[in-house]
Amino acid sequence: MLYYLFEYLDKTLNIPGTGVFQYITFRSAVAVLLSLTLSTIYGKRIIGFLRNQQVGETVRELGLAGQNEKAGTPTMGGLIIIMATLIPVFLLTKLNNIYIILLIVTTLWMGTIGFIDDYIKIFKKDKQGLKGIFKVIGQVGLGLIVGSVLYLHPGVTVRKEGPSSITLKQTENVISPLPVDEKSTATTIPFFKNNEFDYAELLSWMGDDYENYAWLIFIPIVIFIITAVSNGANLTDGIDGLAAGTSAISVLALGIFTFVSGNVIFSSYLNIMYIPNSGEMTVFIASFVGALVGFLWYNSYPASVFMGDTGSLTIGGVIAVLAISVRKELLIPLLCGIFLVENFSVVLQVSYFKYTKKRFGEGRRIFLMSPLHHHYQKKGYHESKIVTRFWIVGILLAILSIVTLKLR
Repeated sequence: MLYYLFEYLDKTLNIPGTGVFQYITFRSAVAVLLSLTLSTIYGKRIIGFLRNQQVGETVRELGLAGQNEKAGTPTMGGLIIIMATLIPVFLLTKLNNIYIILLIVTTLWMGTIGFIDDYIKIFKKDKQGLKGIFKVIGQVGLGLIVGSVLYLHPGVTVRKEGPSSITLKQTENVISPLPVDEKSTATTIPFFKNNEFDYAELLSWMGDDYENYAWLIFIPIVIFIITAVSNGANLTDGIDGLAAGTSAISVLALGIFTFVSGNVIFSSYLNIMYIPNSGEMTVFIASFVGALVGFLWYNSYPASVFMGDTGSLTIGGVIAVLAISVRKELLIPLLCGIFLVENFSVVLQVSYFKYTKKRFGEGRRIFLMSPLHHHYQKKGYHESKIVTRFWIVGILLAILSIVTLKLR
């Protein structure tokens, strides 16, 4: 909203200094400061409100050190993240940008699913919360919306070289390609030269018009990524500060990808895919990072509030949509390696337990407990040490992901 106000002041009234709002870098800086301020100052009030409403965490008995002390700690703290993210977004972004619209929808959609889950756990006294099938339906529904919009909307394009044009110079005629913005399901394969890959090519066996059926591949992939990453973030939210901290690192790295992919100069210099209008997502990312860091003020050990599914599902959904929008979804296993390992540890544990129970009559375990962070708790590591080391691994993975801009 403020963006349009300052645009009017600059272009219509010619007021000096108002043109600075046209710059993504300036609006991103304002967004991160505003979201950080909102989450730290008003976050305390939201925590007080949740405590007064007796929105406390019900802790399952898992035999973990310090577990009982967490009982009654306010949950649904994801509301702080959502509030602190969306207010700067509404104030500072171009609200007619299709990528911003998708991210707002994702935030509200996944936040609602998580809120319903937390509400059932707390007020209905059902520890299972929202049934898994309904969570999956919600995630698939969002995937259908996001995938369909990215595939069909005319504003979602990539820039490629088009027909050549002749440029006249003093000494010679120069033939140079004209840029063309076109619809595409192309993505980026990390670590490879000439690393663009079009999902439509998987259907080349269907004949000459195979590109018309690219949605058969693209939309299911979007659904899978959103479901997997949101569940990964949900599983990671098990100890104080782990999910918020690792997510902030991953989102910050995605912010770098978004900025360079949405800037014609940087994308040309780095020889990466230029995605018109995607740079606006940088402002959203700045707001999201500020909200996550501000939330950490209260969620770090010992936590004064938990994000609940309201926050964890929202975080996972937003990260997935950001990665898909900037055509970096194949980097998710590396960039969100913490989520992947946490997910994989559960799958391995459950699969091995079922296999050994069927074969030997007694279930056996690979880890002392899953997800993986609980395994280290069982081994006697303190929560803060586990979280700090996971953050360090997350930083290393983020750096390696950013290096892929040139390492190929």
